[in-house]
Amino acid sequence: MVRFKNRYVLCEVVSEDPRCRQCIEDRALGLAVRDAIARVHGDYGLACCSISFTVKYLNAYTGTVLLRCRKDSYRLLCSALPFVRYLESRAQRYPCFLNTLHVGGTIRTCQKFLIQHNRTQLLRLLQNCTNEEERQCIQKSLLSCSLTEEQSQSGDEEEDDGTE
Repeated sequence: MVRFKNRYVLCEVVSEDPRCRQCIEDRALGLAVRDAIARVHGDYGLACCSISFTVKYLNAYTGTVLLRCRKDSYRLLCSALPFVRYLESRAQRYPCFLNTLHVGGTIRTCQKFLIQHNRTQLLRLLQNCTNEEERQCIQKSLLSCSLTEEQSQSGDEEEDDGTE
């Protein structure tokens, strides 16, 4: 049995319009990337990249995108990403571009890089504060962030025994 090796390209969507990030859909992003590959590399490049090309992860709030392609054709994909100029969603075009952050062999390595990248971005944000009040406000908002489960509104679900 043969294992096909993939490459994962971690990108961020950069746009001046804040509505662009909220309207991003993985299908529209995939079509925009495929269109850019076809414009830059023609039918050959599109055929090479389309074999296992997928949008594995998309976070519309942060603009983080994880793309998967075959190992043989990841250079074609990376060279076509700067030519994505807009994303089309709900019959509207939003001007933006994709900034490549990292290319990795596994999703796990891309996640580790993204954690480190976010840490450095937060440190830059704290260093660029002009006064102590801004710094305390940012630190307070960071410390108040947590992942919690939301309680269901319906009473149809069974109660736990209290242990989690």
